[in-house]
Amino acid sequence: MKRVLSTLLLTCAAAFGAAMPGHAEGGMTVTVFKTPWCGCCHIWTQAIEKAGYTVKIHDMEDLSTIKKQAGVSPDLEACHTAVLDAGRKYVLEGHVPLEAMEKLASERPDIRGIATPGMPSGSLGMGDDPKARYDVYAFTDDPAKAPVVFYEAGTQ
Repeated sequence: MKRVLSTLLLTCAAAFGAAMPGHAEGGMTVTVFKTPWCGCCHIWTQAIEKAGYTVKIHDMEDLSTIKKQAGVSPDLEACHTAVLDAGRKYVLEGHVPLEAMEKLASERPDIRGIATPGMPSGSLGMGDDPKARYDVYAFTDDPAKAPVVFYEAGTQ
């Protein structure tokens, strides 16, 4: 059991590590940490894979350590945590839409990641309604800095 836990912690540390070149040949990798019973996380993961991302899934019973290691504050938490490796690693918390991921990968801002707090109705994995309005927030490594709106879904 200790060996499995050690391996998992090393995997997490690598996923949340510093900026590194992308690992997917010709694309980007998304490493997803989710609970095994969450259907909406499964739908979100399938949509990410269908969009062309290489997806690695880690099913876990408890995501609290992952969220803490990723620097996700309680007010930004959602049902799953992922890491986008786009030549630089970014945390993706919750039902982040593809458009926000594309913006993140193309702009490569100096942030820790982006989050769609809670489980907004109509978000990717939660009905995927392009008219659904919700905000995606950017957050940094500095807990004293308040998250800012990075992307406004349903306004394009």
